[in-house]
Amino acid sequence: MTGSSSPIDNAPIVARNVRLALGRAPARVEILHGVDLTVASGETVALLGASGSGKSSLMAVLAGLERPTAGEVRVVGRDFTTLDEDALAVARRGRIGIVLQAFHLLPTMTALENVAVPLELAGDANAFVRARDELAAVGLAARVDHYPAQLSGGEQQRVAIARALVGRPALLFADEPTGNLDTATGATIMDLLFERAAQAGTTMLVITHDPALAARCARVVELADGRIVADRRRA
Repeated sequence: MTGSSSPIDNAPIVARNVRLALGRAPARVEILHGVDLTVASGETVALLGASGSGKSSLMAVLAGLERPTAGEVRVVGRDFTTLDEDALAVARRGRIGIVLQAFHLLPTMTALENVAVPLELAGDANAFVRARDELAAVGLAARVDHYPAQLSGGEQQRVAIARALVGRPALLFADEPTGNLDTATGATIMDLLFERAAQAGTTMLVITHDPALAARCARVVELADGRIVADRRRA
Protein backbone atom coordinates (compact mmCIF):
# COMPACT_ATOMS: atom_id res chain seq x y z
CA MET A 1 0.00 0.00 0.00
CA THR A 2 1.34 3.44 -0.89
CA GLY A 3 2.68 5.36 2.07
CA SER A 4 2.85 2.33 4.36
CA SER A 5 6.01 1.45 6.26
CA SER A 6 7.48 -1.91 7.17
CA PRO A 7 8.49 -3.00 10.68
CA ILE A 8 12.12 -2.56 9.66
CA ASP A 9 11.47 1.07 8.68
CA ASN A 10 10.14 1.70 12.20
CA ALA A 11 12.80 -0.28 14.06
CA PRO A 12 14.91 1.74 16.52
CA ILE A 13 18.07 0.13 15.14
CA VAL A 14 18.83 -0.96 11.58
CA ALA A 15 22.48 -1.69 10.81
CA ARG A 16 23.58 -3.07 7.46
CA ASN A 17 27.07 -4.32 6.53
CA VAL A 18 28.66 -2.17 9.25
CA ARG A 19 32.43 -2.12 9.18
CA LEU A 20 34.81 -0.31 11.50
CA ALA A 21 38.55 0.06 11.12
CA LEU A 22 40.81 2.15 13.33
CA GLY A 23 44.25 3.54 12.59
CA ARG A 24 46.17 3.78 9.36
CA ALA A 25 48.18 1.26 7.38
CA PRO A 26 50.29 -0.60 8.28
CA ALA A 27 48.85 -0.38 11.83
CA ARG A 28 45.21 -0.34 10.67
CA VAL A 29 43.00 -2.67 12.73
CA GLU A 30 39.68 -4.07 11.50
CA ILE A 31 37.23 -4.07 14.42
CA LEU A 32 33.83 -4.85 12.85
CA HIS A 33 33.41 -7.02 9.76
CA GLY A 34 30.08 -6.46 7.98
CA VAL A 35 27.65 -6.55 10.92
CA ASP A 36 23.90 -6.74 10.15
CA LEU A 37 21.50 -6.09 13.03
CA THR A 38 17.87 -5.01 13.32
CA VAL A 39 16.32 -4.38 16.73
CA ALA A 40 12.56 -4.03 17.10
CA SER A 41 10.84 -1.50 19.31
CA GLY A 42 10.59 -2.64 22.93
CA GLU A 43 13.14 -5.46 22.63
CA THR A 44 15.71 -6.18 25.31
CA VAL A 45 18.86 -7.36 23.53
CA ALA A 46 22.18 -8.49 24.96
CA LEU A 47 25.33 -7.96 22.91
CA LEU A 48 27.42 -10.80 24.34
CA GLY A 49 31.09 -11.42 23.75
CA ALA A 50 34.52 -11.68 25.26
CA SER A 51 36.85 -8.71 25.56
CA GLY A 52 37.93 -7.70 22.06
CA SER A 53 34.91 -9.28 20.36
CA GLY A 54 33.70 -5.90 19.07
CA LYS A 55 30.58 -5.54 21.21
CA SER A 56 31.49 -2.16 22.74
CA SER A 57 32.67 -0.88 19.37
CA LEU A 58 29.35 -1.89 17.84
CA MET A 59 27.52 -0.08 20.63
CA ALA A 60 29.62 3.04 20.01
CA VAL A 61 28.67 2.96 16.31
CA LEU A 62 24.98 2.39 17.05
CA ALA A 63 24.97 5.20 19.62
CA GLY A 64 26.59 7.62 17.20
CA LEU A 65 29.76 7.87 19.29
CA GLU A 66 31.92 6.26 16.60
CA ARG A 67 31.53 6.66 12.85
CA PRO A 68 31.58 3.40 10.86
CA THR A 69 34.12 2.94 8.10
CA ALA A 70 31.38 1.55 5.84
CA GLY A 71 27.78 0.43 5.95
CA GLU A 72 24.40 1.86 6.90
CA VAL A 73 23.32 2.81 10.42
CA ARG A 74 19.76 4.00 11.01
CA VAL A 75 18.92 4.71 14.64
CA VAL A 76 15.64 6.10 16.00
CA GLY A 77 14.65 7.07 12.48
CA ARG A 78 17.83 8.96 11.61
CA ASP A 79 20.59 7.99 9.19
CA PHE A 80 23.60 8.30 11.48
CA THR A 81 26.08 7.79 8.64
CA THR A 82 25.13 11.12 7.04
CA LEU A 83 25.21 13.32 10.18
CA ASP A 84 28.13 15.43 11.39
CA GLU A 85 29.14 15.49 15.07
CA ASP A 86 26.81 18.36 16.01
CA ALA A 87 23.85 16.76 14.25
CA LEU A 88 24.60 13.43 15.94
CA ALA A 89 24.55 15.11 19.34
CA VAL A 90 21.17 16.64 18.54
CA ALA A 91 19.85 13.30 17.23
CA ARG A 92 20.89 11.51 20.44
CA ARG A 93 19.37 14.11 22.75
CA GLY A 94 16.12 12.86 24.21
CA ARG A 95 16.18 9.74 22.01
CA ILE A 96 19.13 7.75 23.34
CA GLY A 97 20.19 7.05 26.92
CA ILE A 98 23.55 5.54 27.85
CA VAL A 99 24.64 3.84 31.08
CA LEU A 100 28.35 3.01 31.33
CA GLN A 101 30.48 0.94 33.67
CA ALA A 102 32.34 3.99 34.99
CA PHE A 103 29.20 6.05 35.85
CA HIS A 104 30.59 9.29 34.32
CA LEU A 105 28.78 11.61 36.71
CA LEU A 106 29.89 15.24 36.89
CA PRO A 107 31.77 15.45 40.23
CA THR A 108 30.96 19.12 40.90
CA MET A 109 27.21 18.57 40.53
CA THR A 110 24.76 16.99 42.96
CA ALA A 111 22.79 13.90 42.04
CA LEU A 112 19.83 16.15 41.24
CA GLU A 113 21.89 18.41 39.00
CA ASN A 114 23.46 15.44 37.20
CA VAL A 115 20.04 14.03 36.33
CA ALA A 116 18.62 17.42 35.35
CA VAL A 117 21.44 18.20 32.88
CA PRO A 118 20.01 16.42 29.79
CA LEU A 119 16.59 17.96 30.41
CA GLU A 120 18.10 21.43 30.78
CA LEU A 121 19.99 20.98 27.51
CA ALA A 122 16.67 20.11 25.88
CA GLY A 123 15.12 23.30 27.27
CA ASP A 124 12.75 21.58 29.71
CA ALA A 125 11.42 24.15 32.19
CA ASN A 126 10.54 21.33 34.63
CA ALA A 127 13.99 19.76 34.54
CA PHE A 128 14.56 19.73 38.29
CA VAL A 129 11.06 18.52 39.14
CA ARG A 130 11.38 15.62 36.70
CA ALA A 131 14.92 14.85 37.89
CA ARG A 132 13.76 14.72 41.51
CA ASP A 133 10.92 12.35 40.58
CA GLU A 134 13.30 10.10 38.62
CA LEU A 135 15.74 9.91 41.53
CA ALA A 136 12.88 8.99 43.82
CA ALA A 137 11.93 6.21 41.37
CA VAL A 138 15.42 4.68 41.67
CA GLY A 139 15.37 4.90 45.47
CA LEU A 140 17.45 8.04 45.97
CA ALA A 141 14.88 10.55 47.22
CA ALA A 142 17.01 11.18 50.31
CA ARG A 143 20.27 11.58 48.35
CA VAL A 144 19.36 14.22 45.75
CA ASP A 145 21.67 16.87 47.24
CA HIS A 146 24.68 14.58 47.58
CA TYR A 147 27.70 14.80 45.28
CA PRO A 148 29.04 11.68 43.52
CA ALA A 149 31.96 11.36 45.97
CA GLN A 150 29.41 11.13 48.80
CA LEU A 151 27.59 8.21 47.17
CA SER A 152 28.42 4.50 47.02
CA GLY A 153 29.12 2.83 43.69
CA GLY A 154 25.63 1.38 43.57
CA GLU A 155 24.11 4.78 44.34
CA GLN A 156 26.20 6.44 41.64
CA GLN A 157 24.96 3.88 39.10
CA ARG A 158 21.39 4.58 40.20
CA VAL A 159 22.01 8.26 39.46
CA ALA A 160 23.40 7.29 36.05
CA ILE A 161 20.30 5.19 35.33
CA ALA A 162 18.03 8.05 36.37
CA ARG A 163 19.97 10.44 34.12
CA ALA A 164 19.77 8.04 31.16
CA LEU A 165 16.02 7.46 31.49
CA VAL A 166 14.70 10.81 32.74
CA GLY A 167 14.04 11.98 29.18
CA ARG A 168 12.14 8.77 28.33
CA PRO A 169 14.45 7.85 25.43
CA ALA A 170 13.36 5.42 22.75
CA LEU A 171 16.65 3.56 23.09
CA LEU A 172 18.94 2.73 26.03
CA PHE A 173 22.48 1.36 25.84
CA ALA A 174 23.97 -0.21 28.99
CA ASP A 175 27.65 -1.06 28.55
CA GLU A 176 28.86 -3.47 31.27
CA PRO A 177 26.64 -1.57 33.76
CA THR A 178 27.64 -3.75 36.74
CA GLY A 179 31.35 -3.95 35.93
CA ASN A 180 32.42 -1.73 38.86
CA LEU A 181 29.99 -3.22 41.39
CA ASP A 182 30.04 -6.23 43.69
CA THR A 183 27.81 -9.17 42.78
CA ALA A 184 24.93 -8.37 45.11
CA THR A 185 24.85 -4.67 44.23
CA GLY A 186 25.16 -5.50 40.54
CA ALA A 187 22.14 -7.82 40.69
CA THR A 188 20.08 -5.12 42.38
CA ILE A 189 21.14 -2.55 39.77
CA MET A 190 20.18 -4.87 36.90
CA ASP A 191 16.77 -5.51 38.46
CA LEU A 192 16.29 -1.75 38.62
CA LEU A 193 17.55 -1.18 35.08
CA PHE A 194 15.17 -3.72 33.55
CA GLU A 195 12.28 -2.43 35.65
CA ARG A 196 12.79 1.23 34.77
CA ALA A 197 13.38 0.53 31.07
CA ALA A 198 10.19 -1.52 30.90
CA GLN A 199 8.19 1.20 32.65
CA ALA A 200 9.54 3.78 30.20
CA GLY A 201 8.81 1.54 27.19
CA THR A 202 12.44 1.83 26.16
CA THR A 203 14.25 -0.52 23.78
CA MET A 204 17.40 -1.68 25.61
CA LEU A 205 20.75 -3.09 24.51
CA VAL A 206 22.92 -4.53 27.26
CA ILE A 207 26.60 -4.97 26.38
CA THR A 208 28.15 -7.71 28.51
CA HIS A 209 30.63 -10.59 28.68
CA ASP A 210 28.46 -12.36 31.27
CA PRO A 211 26.18 -15.12 29.85
CA ALA A 212 24.02 -15.04 33.01
CA LEU A 213 23.31 -11.35 32.59
CA ALA A 214 22.75 -11.78 28.85
CA ALA A 215 20.20 -14.51 29.55
CA ARG A 216 17.96 -11.96 31.28
CA CYS A 217 17.35 -10.31 27.91
CA ALA A 218 14.70 -11.55 25.48
CA ARG A 219 17.34 -11.82 22.74
CA VAL A 220 21.06 -12.57 22.80
CA VAL A 221 23.32 -11.48 19.94
CA GLU A 222 26.78 -13.01 20.32
CA LEU A 223 29.88 -11.45 18.78
CA ALA A 224 33.33 -12.86 18.14
CA ASP A 225 36.15 -11.25 16.18
CA GLY A 226 33.91 -8.39 15.05
CA ARG A 227 31.20 -10.63 13.61
CA ILE A 228 27.79 -11.83 14.81
CA VAL A 229 28.16 -15.56 15.38
CA ALA A 230 24.79 -16.27 17.05
CA ASP A 231 21.41 -14.55 17.38
CA ARG A 232 18.87 -16.31 19.56
CA ARG A 233 15.64 -15.41 21.28
CA ARG A 234 14.47 -16.70 24.62
CA ALA A 235 11.77 -19.36 24.29
